[in-house]
Amino acid sequence: MARKSKASPNQGVLAGFEDPHPPEKSPPSAKPMKTPRTSAPATALPPAAPRELIPVGAEGSLHGYTVYVVDAHSLIYQVFHAMPDMSGPTGEPVGAVHGFARDVLDIIQKRNADFIFCAFDASGPTFRHDIYEEYKENREEMPDDLRSQMAKIHHLLKALGVATLQAPGYEADDILAMLAAEVERLGGDCFLVTSDKDCRQLITNHVKIYNIRKNLVYDEVALEKDWGIRPDQVVDFQSLVGDSVDDVPGVPLIGPKFAKELLNRFETLEGVLDHADEVSGVKRKENLKTYRDQALMSRELVRLTPDVPIEIDWKDGQVGGVNRREALELCREFGFRRLGDRIADMATGAVEEQWDGTYHRVADDAQLQTLADRMASAERIALFMLLTDHRPRWGEIAGIAVSIAEGEGWHIPLTGEEALDATHVWAALRGPLGSQAPIVGESIKEQLVALQDVDVAIGEIVCDLQMADYLLAPGERSHSLHDLARRHLNRTLRSEADLRGSGAAQRPWHEVPADELAGWAAEHADATLRLSRVMLERLDQEQLRSLYDELELPVLEVLAAMEHRGIRIDAELLKQMSDEYEVKLETMRAQIFALVGHEFNLDSPKQLATVLFEELGLPIVKRTKTGPSTDVDVLEELAKQHDMPARIIDYRRLMKLKGTYLDALPALVHPQSGRVHTSFRQDVAATGRLSSQDPNLQNIPIRTEEGRRIRKAFLPEPGWRLIAADYSQIELRVLAHFCGDLALRQAFIDDVDIHTQVASEVYDVPLDQVTSDQRRHAKAINFGVIYGQTAFGLAKSLDIDKREAAEFIEAYFQRYASVDEFVQRTLDQCRLQGYVETILGRRRLVDGIRTAARRAESRNRTLPERIAVNAVIQGSAADLIKLAMVAVQRRLRSAGLRSQLLLQIHDELVLEAPPEEAEEVVSAVREEMVGAAQLAVPLRVDLHMGDNWDDAEELG
Repeated sequence: MARKSKASPNQGVLAGFEDPHPPEKSPPSAKPMKTPRTSAPATALPPAAPRELIPVGAEGSLHGYTVYVVDAHSLIYQVFHAMPDMSGPTGEPVGAVHGFARDVLDIIQKRNADFIFCAFDASGPTFRHDIYEEYKENREEMPDDLRSQMAKIHHLLKALGVATLQAPGYEADDILAMLAAEVERLGGDCFLVTSDKDCRQLITNHVKIYNIRKNLVYDEVALEKDWGIRPDQVVDFQSLVGDSVDDVPGVPLIGPKFAKELLNRFETLEGVLDHADEVSGVKRKENLKTYRDQALMSRELVRLTPDVPIEIDWKDGQVGGVNRREALELCREFGFRRLGDRIADMATGAVEEQWDGTYHRVADDAQLQTLADRMASAERIALFMLLTDHRPRWGEIAGIAVSIAEGEGWHIPLTGEEALDATHVWAALRGPLGSQAPIVGESIKEQLVALQDVDVAIGEIVCDLQMADYLLAPGERSHSLHDLARRHLNRTLRSEADLRGSGAAQRPWHEVPADELAGWAAEHADATLRLSRVMLERLDQEQLRSLYDELELPVLEVLAAMEHRGIRIDAELLKQMSDEYEVKLETMRAQIFALVGHEFNLDSPKQLATVLFEELGLPIVKRTKTGPSTDVDVLEELAKQHDMPARIIDYRRLMKLKGTYLDALPALVHPQSGRVHTSFRQDVAATGRLSSQDPNLQNIPIRTEEGRRIRKAFLPEPGWRLIAADYSQIELRVLAHFCGDLALRQAFIDDVDIHTQVASEVYDVPLDQVTSDQRRHAKAINFGVIYGQTAFGLAKSLDIDKREAAEFIEAYFQRYASVDEFVQRTLDQCRLQGYVETILGRRRLVDGIRTAARRAESRNRTLPERIAVNAVIQGSAADLIKLAMVAVQRRLRSAGLRSQLLLQIHDELVLEAPPEEAEEVVSAVREEMVGAAQLAVPLRVDLHMGDNWDDAEELG
């Protein structure tokens, strides 16, 4: 497909890349972009209108309004224990601040709160301590890492315009009781954001509890279902049962189930106590009499009082009083980039209700032509496509939505009673889509694959939203249009599941009413156009535009072509192997059962654990939440003591190969193409590596006989040749480039076996006297350096003593001090800026890096430190293979060859070529891959060619 002229990666991004000592990189130049005629820059959004204050005071004045009251300490403790380690730019912990602020913003924006108050516990004793000195006596002190964040939380709440309340001598729960009573008196609806069960006593028709973690509202119905009582019985219920968390004693032997029965029978605590003689159970009856005063005292501890001596300032509690400057400054200080974006949108008035859009259904060919004419002169075209299957080769295009100006959208139906003739649609759109009008979309690769089936090409792609967000935030779990709209437009788009259901109840597209479908799809196209402006501006701001334009978008197009082409497989060979494996597995089952003496479910971890640890008496190596672990690490350890675990490992390995490849691959052969069409993902691995799904081809083993036989089933076009090109030791070459070690570099320049070279240097023996064990040790540590392997890990992988492994690691770093210096330089830079960069400037944010301390006198690296170093090396290797893919594809196309790229598996490219082109393709692939980048060491490519992926002859 045509694209506007861009610098070739061989001549631009990495040509003549400088020796990184210290590494220097000029800021990438941003590609000039046209601005949509109807849209203003994100920084020029109109300021929010002043808040219209709600007059509160008279009874009924809160009618129709919603008040949220947050039990702040309760929620803060939740997020503190739930959030992963997170530190700000200065290294101080900020995870609780971030999590709590995010929850407060969710309440404001997603729950449409009109008022919000945060109630805090006051320091010092409360009136309940006067009643019972042991009240909350066993409550643990606040952790230091949380205590240090409390002031930050108060500062951020103040900047967000959220009112905070505190009363000496009272608890936050009492403040919740006071506000709940007052909101109900004034006619409003009150939601108490807390996990404290004491607050269940406050539930009424207008006061409910909101569980923010589960996004559930807890009301009278939920209380009756849970405890089997009414809200007015909660205090008496807890007086009987007690509360070990708050040291409320209650009555011994009276549990929740029995307390419910007592209250259902006698209504109140007094009723229960007065009728103690009628209660079943001698000991319970005795306890109700003996501990009568304790139960009544417990009630005083449990009962929340609304009589808190503080004034409510409703003006302070009304949502909307954000101090934008102060809030954004605090976000910058704490390192909350995404939270800052969200606050900026909220503060500039981008509230969800303010979304003006006019959306249309294209009803006939005349309207279609009018739209096509407008598209032909558009400055940018946003596409949103409806597919009948998430795998574009397996489905059809059910509709296509277009937006060419923010606030407008059109949907062209291609299924259902209102569908237009597809031939007419593609004839009208083929020109506008194939012109030089910039195209934007949510996940353009899938659209490209689908459009190839209808012979429609895309002109210039300028923005793929998922890819843009992936570069900006590779650690985010989702880069979907819906999540991006929430984050950047403060807009909650209606989900597809809400539109047409999900699972077995999902309606096909043609059963959704045409106008409803049109409005939904057109709005998504409009959101896509709006987001494209935001995302491109952010790429410019973060200096990631060159990486995006010159690498990721071209890779996206290459992947689309690869997915559409697919690869042939030998289904008969896989079926034969599957039958063979079933026989082997049956034999293995019989042998295992013979060892044990009975049959059991080999696929049940629980039953296997019973056999291993109870019947065979093997030691438990580690535990999980559900019991003793039987994972592969455990089985490998146990295999040293018994034959059974080794047999289980072999059984699981064959079962996985059979289920994942032998049985699954033939079912994935497309009926028309006769090929398997895997889906490559650019936006999954945080390092920049590609992944694949439907099927996942990244994990086919290559060093086992079984894995090689599976690869034998991957075939080229009949009569063609399969070519495999693999970068040799690419990650070690990247390491040598970055660290600058002269010996490592020279070994690669002289094309000496790097593992033999390292063994020679570390063991101080001539190259020709290096033993196979010494080379094996060197190979293990060469790769171990990249992944932060410890002496324990090296000892385990080599089956040597831990002390010997530690000595070898120490000897390695003494000889290759520059490698250690590179690691330290990478970690220092990461601690300073919170992220690392690859050779092309791809960023990986590393949470917890600033609080990750190296152990004294040890080379053991923490997980954040291992992630940081690995991201630089593996991420740079991913950059290089992507550069090579783009270069190879351009070379094939410019030469007019029929040969095709089929797969990219880690550092390997797989192609198919007709015999008359094979020699030219081999030469071109070698040239483009070797020349993809100019590092301080040469890149080497190993090439193989044959009739299948395994039986490929190595080429010199």
